[in-house]
Amino acid sequence: MAELRPYQRKTIDQLWLWFEYHAQGNPCIVLPTGSGKSHVIAEICRESVQSWPETRILLLTHQKELIEQDAEKLLQHWPFAPLGIYSAGIGRREMDRITFASIQSIHRRADEVGYIDLVIIDEAHLVSHKDQGMYRTFLEALRQANPQLRVVGLTATPWRLGHGLITDGDALFDDVIEVTSIAQLQRQGYLSMLRSKVTKKRLSVEGVHIRGGEYIESELQKAVDKREDSELVVDEVIARAGSRKAWLFFCTGVEHARHVSDILVEHGVTAACVTGETPKAEREAILDAFKQGEIKALTNANVLTTGFDYPDIDLIVMMRPTMSPVLYLQMAGRGLRLKSDGGDCLVLDFAGVVAMHGPITQVKPPRKKGERQGVAPSKVCPQCEEIIGAGAKTCPSCGYEFPQEEHKADWYLRDDDISGLENIVMQVRSWQWRLHIGKSSGKQSLEITYYGALSDPPIREYLVVFHPGYAGEWAMSQLRDIAEQAGVDIMAQETPEALCEAMEAGRPPSEIEFRKNGKFYRVKQRIWKEEKEDGTDKSRSYFSQDEIYDGIGPGPFFL
Repeated sequence: MAELRPYQRKTIDQLWLWFEYHAQGNPCIVLPTGSGKSHVIAEICRESVQSWPETRILLLTHQKELIEQDAEKLLQHWPFAPLGIYSAGIGRREMDRITFASIQSIHRRADEVGYIDLVIIDEAHLVSHKDQGMYRTFLEALRQANPQLRVVGLTATPWRLGHGLITDGDALFDDVIEVTSIAQLQRQGYLSMLRSKVTKKRLSVEGVHIRGGEYIESELQKAVDKREDSELVVDEVIARAGSRKAWLFFCTGVEHARHVSDILVEHGVTAACVTGETPKAEREAILDAFKQGEIKALTNANVLTTGFDYPDIDLIVMMRPTMSPVLYLQMAGRGLRLKSDGGDCLVLDFAGVVAMHGPITQVKPPRKKGERQGVAPSKVCPQCEEIIGAGAKTCPSCGYEFPQEEHKADWYLRDDDISGLENIVMQVRSWQWRLHIGKSSGKQSLEITYYGALSDPPIREYLVVFHPGYAGEWAMSQLRDIAEQAGVDIMAQETPEALCEAMEAGRPPSEIEFRKNGKFYRVKQRIWKEEKEDGTDKSRSYFSQDEIYDGIGPGPFFL
């Protein structure tokens, strides 16, 4: 019998505890993509029926693939489970004490279904916030047989675009049970790391209108589905993919997905396309070939964001701009499952999705339609003292022009740090050295400022070579390593100022790895790249002295 991971066990325990303290209401379980929601569903079913043998459970979802996955996991936990499958897509219409059904096949069959104690909804964010739609109508019909019917939802994304949280308003769900997160599971080794680099090509959405909080699909496909752009994307993907074996492309529509697949084939990549128009048998054959490694690249349009469980996807290509954080997490989530080789998944975002929504560990729920943040803010014109709206650029009374304020994001994103956990890489173009004197302590240190592209922030680190004790000794060893790579003889420098001048004239690292910690940037690694005679890359790396200060405060202790 399959065993639960600790967070899965804790989730189920929290569910039973919730029911113990709430005689009415419906909770929704939130678990990240790839964390094993199907195992949680299976154990809820097993424990419910084995503890209360008369219990009747109905699982509802919208895809036959999800039904098949959930059924497979239930039989792993309970090989002789009283399981029925009710799905036209699967070709079965059976009911038992536990029935897994597609909502499309069963939503008009409430009389046939009869008395149900517990309904479980997989991908619960699809349930309408309003008292309408297939799910809400069907559940209301089931309540005619059992007014005490309880509902449990499961989702990785507890929001709906334009409506906010899954519990807001006249929602089906009353509370959220969330015991873990993507970041926690990645750190604990239960989810794979996602890694990404800034792409040279960025697909444009200029001229694409927005409806219902999302790009209009027909306009989006027209804007993005351009052969010249797709060829540039494919060229860059091939150049960056390296030895990665399973590439998954998210495209804007059917024609776009087909065109990208054709271009991949033209470039010598074994590729195929899956859309909602792909016949069932052909689709299954393509997916099987992809999983067997016979097809390297798979393009799709709106069909593989859910219900596609293939852990060894190691390259995700985003060519589908979206304003939906749910869709963003679903696309990125295809790469979160643990790989058979223990590797990671590279995400190449040509659509600007990561820059729009931020790291997947920091995605915020979308605002409700028409939501406002309290009382409308205002400001006073400094020239005529007129009270005007805070967003006004000019005063309507006197014409005063307000200086434009620089927008400060909640996070700084470089190299599409999609997990929000990894070091950020910057290609170094130059550096600057100077003697720094702490404002409060008066202590001296060496300040190094690294400069990259125009869009990069200057990154500073401090070598506390003049401090006594271990910190100073460690910083001095770092200085020696840096000077060796920079080609500078530090022993020949008689003053700190001379040392700074000599180091600044030396060879800077090719790139640095850093991480933002509060308002400071911490340099984690410096890399000097050299070429061997055979043209291959020969790199030397040096870790920063900041490694020993992690966790002691918001920044370097001597500032």
